[in-house]
Amino acid sequence: MDNIQKANIFSALSNPMRLDIVGLLLDGEKCVCEITQQLDYEQPHISKGLKILKNAGIIQARKEGLNVYYSLKLCCIKNILLCLDTKNVK
Repeated sequence: MDNIQKANIFSALSNPMRLDIVGLLLDGEKCVCEITQQLDYEQPHISKGLKILKNAGIIQARKEGLNVYYSLKLCCIKNILLCLDTKNVK
C-alpha cells in the first residue's frame, strides 16, 4: 500500500460519523437499516459516509435481497482504533 492509499484511509476516517460507522462494524456485519437505527444521523448522510469508507477500502458491501450489508474489509482498523482508545494521545 502506498502513501496515497494510506492518506485516503486516514482522510475517510477523519469524520466523527464515519468513525461511528466503523465502530459499529467492529462487532460484525450490519445492514444499512441497523446502522441508521443505531446512529443519530439522516439516512442519506450515512449512505454518503458508507460510500466514502467503501471507496477507501475500509469496508465492504454485500447485497442480500433488498438489503445491503457492510463489514470491515481493512481489519487492522480495529487495532488502530483500540490503540487510540487505550493510549493517552495528546
